[in-house]
Amino acid sequence: MRQIIEERTGSYSRRPQPVETQGSSLRVAAHTTVLHEGDPARRIMEVVDGAVMLTKLLPDGRRQVVELLGPGDVFGLAHADAYACSAETLTPATIATHERSALERDAVLAARLLRRFEAQLCVMHSHALVLGRMSALERVAFFLLRLMPESMVGSTLHLSMTRQEIADFLGLTLETVSRAFSELKRRGFVALLRADEVRIQDRGSMRRLAGAA
Repeated sequence: MRQIIEERTGSYSRRPQPVETQGSSLRVAAHTTVLHEGDPARRIMEVVDGAVMLTKLLPDGRRQVVELLGPGDVFGLAHADAYACSAETLTPATIATHERSALERDAVLAARLLRRFEAQLCVMHSHALVLGRMSALERVAFFLLRLMPESMVGSTLHLSMTRQEIADFLGLTLETVSRAFSELKRRGFVALLRADEVRIQDRGSMRRLAGAA
C-alpha cells in the first residue's frame, strides 16, 4: 500500500507504455494493464517495487477496484484457468513472474507465495468491513490513514490514484469522494494541497472518525 504514495513532482502520463521484459521480471510504466480478467492464467506475478491495483468489471460496465498491492504482494489468482481480475500499475513498477508449473517444482517458492496470499486475504477482509459498515466520510478517512503510517506524521501524501479510482476502491461515486475530501478539509482534519497531494493535519480526529482510535 505504501507504494501508492509516491514522492514526486509533475504528473503521470495516462498513455500506456510498452512493457520491458528483463528475464523473469517486467519493468512496467505507470497505468499499464499487465493482465486482463478472463485471459488464460499462465503465471503468478509478484510486485517487486511500485504499486498495482486489481480490478473487476461488473455486469453493468462499472469497475470495482478490489485490491491495492505493493512490494511483496502477489497477484494472478485464477478461476477455471482464467485470471479472476485485471491488474494495472498505479506507478512505474517491477513485477516478477512465475510460471504456474514452477510452483509444483519449487516447494519453497510455493510456500512463500502462499504466505503472501494469506496476508493479503486478511487485508481484504478488513476492506470488506470498510465497505459494509462505514459511511462515505469514514471510508475516505480510513483510506488516507491506511496510506500514511505513523512514521509519516506531518508528511504529504502524493496520491497516484485518481479520485475516480479511489471511488472505485471504496464503493462510492466520484462526487461522493470529492465531497468527503472537502468535508475533511472543512473540519481541519486534512489539507488539500493539490488534487493528488493531501496532508493529514489532525490524525487523532481522523482515527476516531475511522474507528481506529
